Amino acid sequence: MQFDSPAKAAPAPAGYKWYKELTRYHWFVFLVASMGWLFDTMDQQLFNLARRPAIMELLHASPGDASMAPAVAEYSGYSTMIFMIGWASGGVLFGILGDRIGRVKTMILTILTYSLFTGLSVLSTSVWDFSFYRLLTGLGVGGQFAVGVALVAEVMPDRARPFALGLLQALSAIGNMMAALIGIGLGTLEESGAIGSAWRYMFLVGALPALLAIVVFRKLKEPEQWTKAREHKEHMGSMSELFTDPRWRRNATVGMLLAFAGVVGLWGIGFFSFDLLGSVLDKTFKAQGLAPNIIAGKKTTWTGITSLLQNFGAFWGAYAFTYVTAIMGRRKAFAISFVAAMVTTAFTFWKLNDFSDIFWMIPIMGFCQIALFGGYAIYFPELFPTRLRSTGTSFCYNVGRFVAALGPLTLGLLTSRVYAHEAEPMRFAGVTMCLVFVVGLAALPFAPETKDRPLPE
Repeated sequence: MQFDSPAKAAPAPAGYKWYKELTRYHWFVFLVASMGWLFDTMDQQLFNLARRPAIMELLHASPGDASMAPAVAEYSGYSTMIFMIGWASGGVLFGILGDRIGRVKTMILTILTYSLFTGLSVLSTSVWDFSFYRLLTGLGVGGQFAVGVALVAEVMPDRARPFALGLLQALSAIGNMMAALIGIGLGTLEESGAIGSAWRYMFLVGALPALLAIVVFRKLKEPEQWTKAREHKEHMGSMSELFTDPRWRRNATVGMLLAFAGVVGLWGIGFFSFDLLGSVLDKTFKAQGLAPNIIAGKKTTWTGITSLLQNFGAFWGAYAFTYVTAIMGRRKAFAISFVAAMVTTAFTFWKLNDFSDIFWMIPIMGFCQIALFGGYAIYFPELFPTRLRSTGTSFCYNVGRFVAALGPLTLGLLTSRVYAHEAEPMRFAGVTMCLVFVVGLAALPFAPETKDRPLPE
């Protein structure tokens, strides 16, 4: 059945309460998949929070040292680019495995991978071994999303599916907020002198999600759809079929372009708002004549607060997409989200100057940027059949990261070289890169509308 055929699944009636259709097992699957992705995003966000202080320490730069600022910006871009390359590589590998060996087994492997190598980041002694650990962490981080959303999509009732997937993505913001709270707590301890190098302790905490793999291994079953497809000897996880079949090739290409725009917007721009805030904090604390360890602790704390605010907005943005797309359809919801993300991100980078600004600019930017990711969780599983669902979803969500990995590097180079003569080059670099959201808008005319359609087989 083609997406553009007249056949449709029964639309949700007015006042529909999707959660009333779920059984206890539905809820168990949803909670385990959500926790796997939530802890995954926690590890991602721990890196964003720890990146600048880690790079500064490993380059032996002291807080407020203007002469080292370009190098810190450049190497922050390198480490993020390397992390995203690992993310993309792991996403492709584990996406294929998700179709071939099953959603549950693959989920266990991804959780163990991202937990183990996040913990090993504690041992870093230079920017290059730090980046190597990030590369290996990225392998596991990249694989979790595709198998998690494929599992939930295949287990949930058709009408409840988009709402459950939207909420799963929204809950990923809770993982980011957990990372922020960890950062605030450790920053406070660092400020008091109780610990040194809070960023190392952040990565140590990031190793804990490995315990979730025990629950997944013991209780979760493979979806019936996947089991039937394997019993029928379907060619599971075939990358060649993904590109030789015109329908799946179109869907994979469109999905990859949609994800590329959002990933660069978030990882190449949005998450560097922490570094932008760092320049504001540097000026403030330097003027107060504070000691270097006090400055480092306060910056860690305020970076955590900023992350909390960004992800508070992100939670509501991802879930809001669920209701907008239920009314307007996938393509219109994406169009609104791309425009909103572009405008709010550019505005934040250009206008954020004071402490008071973070309390409203950062949540609004988070709302608009992560709304797109709510769309990815809902839309990508609807583009592919069971035998290719994890492979196709992972391709869309992760392969664009090979190119998107240039986003953080580009921002770092724009900051350290092109706009280096400006007082605050991060602002000019961030605004310039907001043009990436236009890529997503340009792909939408070619995107199939999947609202009220059953999953393809």
